[in-house]
Amino acid sequence: MAEPDGPEDRKPPSDEAHSAFTPPLGVPQPPVPEDEQPTSEFAVPEGVSTDVPPPLPSYAQTAMLPPAFTPAEGVPILRLTKEAPWQDRMRTLLRMPVGDRPLPEIVQRHDVTGPAVPRVLDLTLRIGELLLAGGEGAEDVEAAMFAVSHAYGLERCEPNVTFTLISISHQPSLVEDPVTASRVVRRRGTDYTRLSAVFDLVDDITNEDEDVTLEEAYRRLAAIRRNRHPYPGWALTAASGVLAGSAAVLVGGDFLVFVAALIGAMLGDRLAWLCAGRGLPEFYQFVVAAMPPAAMGVALTLAGPALSWDGKPSAVITGGLFALLPGRALVAGVQDGLTGYYITAAARLLEVMYFFIAIVIGVLIVLYVGVQLNAELNPESAAPVAGQRPLVQILVSVTLSLAFAVLLQQERRTVLMVSLNGGVAWIVYAAMHDTAKISPVASTAVAAGLVGLFGQLFSRYQFSSALPYVTAAIGPLLPGSATYFGLLGIAYNELDHGLASLSKAVALALAIAVGVNLGGEISRLFLKAPGATRGSARRAAKRTRGF
Repeated sequence: MAEPDGPEDRKPPSDEAHSAFTPPLGVPQPPVPEDEQPTSEFAVPEGVSTDVPPPLPSYAQTAMLPPAFTPAEGVPILRLTKEAPWQDRMRTLLRMPVGDRPLPEIVQRHDVTGPAVPRVLDLTLRIGELLLAGGEGAEDVEAAMFAVSHAYGLERCEPNVTFTLISISHQPSLVEDPVTASRVVRRRGTDYTRLSAVFDLVDDITNEDEDVTLEEAYRRLAAIRRNRHPYPGWALTAASGVLAGSAAVLVGGDFLVFVAALIGAMLGDRLAWLCAGRGLPEFYQFVVAAMPPAAMGVALTLAGPALSWDGKPSAVITGGLFALLPGRALVAGVQDGLTGYYITAAARLLEVMYFFIAIVIGVLIVLYVGVQLNAELNPESAAPVAGQRPLVQILVSVTLSLAFAVLLQQERRTVLMVSLNGGVAWIVYAAMHDTAKISPVASTAVAAGLVGLFGQLFSRYQFSSALPYVTAAIGPLLPGSATYFGLLGIAYNELDHGLASLSKAVALALAIAVGVNLGGEISRLFLKAPGATRGSARRAAKRTRGF
């Protein structure tokens, strides 16, 4: 039984509970006219389908865009010429702000589904790993990775290279999550033949006339990894001995000094290989490799009076230092610093410092033993005589560069060119230092600049890396004599003279590295610019200051 309504339930509704335009209760409401029905200007007309087609892949959208457009501010878009090498085109893009980069021009086509992003990123990382492990500069490694990703249609890619870690990030669109992959470079090896093969692969990938699918690129990359070194182990050991012997003759030694330096360097190389097989770090390998040439020099010094020989046994130690100084890592480290990759440059230079300290320790141990045995290690006996034997010095400088090229595992077609480049470098240095009496640092810088200039031009002609044409050619310019003088001064407890000579050696090494980099930059000034419109000039490296 329902309860009766209370007093509150029987109250009439207030005036605020209804509107004056509301019909009274019990009166039917009139129909709303059709012309007064609420409509929207965004309503879909009748007969029009509301199904949205799936979005096209990014590479297909890129292909449908017009060839060029003008931004709102009126600056024309960057148009890269096809005639410029891919290194210049990609380096130009890397040095531009991300928002100013043009869309990639797809070189290697795909099916309707688009490129396989994980496989393209993996291929890019594997190529970058081989280049970085071969000693290539960080900027050139990033340029190669950028070229591969753009050729396969991946836009908005950002490669990043450090000393041991390389990574690349790809963002499909502004509303999608980026895909990032990385790879660690744990082992490094000196094989410029493999380096040139990787450059050829990147050049074919970026070439419109070549059809290189992902499967073909992986196959070629695997073949590059499996290829054996062009020179056997005994040839590398012999090249190390020839390099040391040529350097000993370059600083004033005779035939006996050449033979002693050759034997000492070969023994040091074999001992270093033995230590490497036992798993010892490279630091101890350099310590062991530096001891036999120094021991040969001390032995010749002690046996000189008994044999009535007035040669220069100290040149044996100097020649051994030429064969051990890490000129390749020094040039790469300074190049990374000059191009704005400071983390990688600091790591490379720290590696050079460790190697140099290892060489110092190995030589100083032997020199201290020689001092205790009353060996007359006169620093002046190892100094080259200015103006004497110019033809012999030119010949041995060419031989030194040739042996250095073999040690670097260069292709046979590049050995002759780099040897001649090394001979030209020594001629320029000797003409400026011995004849014109210019300071050795300035002479070394100018000679190294010519090496970098010619090496860059040779690499452009061959469409390959500049390292095979540069690294071996700086061999005659390495500061072996200054390093030996510094170590000898420390062994005789003459710290002032020793530290002064070591400081000179550091200055000469930096002059070589800066000269090589400056020569390469100067060569690009005379080459065709990689862009055809305003704003396409080659930008400088990244700046961290406000100017």
